[in-house]
Amino acid sequence: MKPRGLLMIEHRLIEKVLIVANEKANLMTGKTYDPLFIDTIVDFIRTYADRTHHGKEEDILFKKLEDKNLNEEDERIMAELNNEHKQARQNVKEISELNNKYRNGNLSTVSEIVKIINWLARFYPVHILKEDKIFFPNTEKYFSKDELDNMLNEFNEFDQKMIHEKYQNVYKDINKK
Repeated sequence: MKPRGLLMIEHRLIEKVLIVANEKANLMTGKTYDPLFIDTIVDFIRTYADRTHHGKEEDILFKKLEDKNLNEEDERIMAELNNEHKQARQNVKEISELNNKYRNGNLSTVSEIVKIINWLARFYPVHILKEDKIFFPNTEKYFSKDELDNMLNEFNEFDQKMIHEKYQNVYKDINKK
């Protein structure tokens, strides 16, 4: 498998989760709103889509590409992808903040949360398509087979560390005084 294969497998799960999130969000009203479901979606996007998946892209793939002589188009797309990751982070942060406001009695946040989930459900498929069909195939040519094999190993090591990092943070959260 090439590094892009692993990233594309992760894309399929992100797409499936966002389809369900969007469907369920569209059924939510002030009376049927489920803040725990929203917590689950926020956790999935932050931990899996952003920290784990985008982490491999930004911390490994993009950093390695910075050392390559990319053509102008590939440079432009990489900058777009970085910017899109930032947009997604900002929207997820806003969902989390709105969910906390809901918990504090502001029921009017539900419609805004639903709008943002709708945005994420529209955003990610376009973002993913750009990566799967354009960026990954176009930038793979900058690497030798050995470099691709090493990157795949780095991706796997990155994933192994993530579960430990997540649950170290859970411990820190529950142990706050």
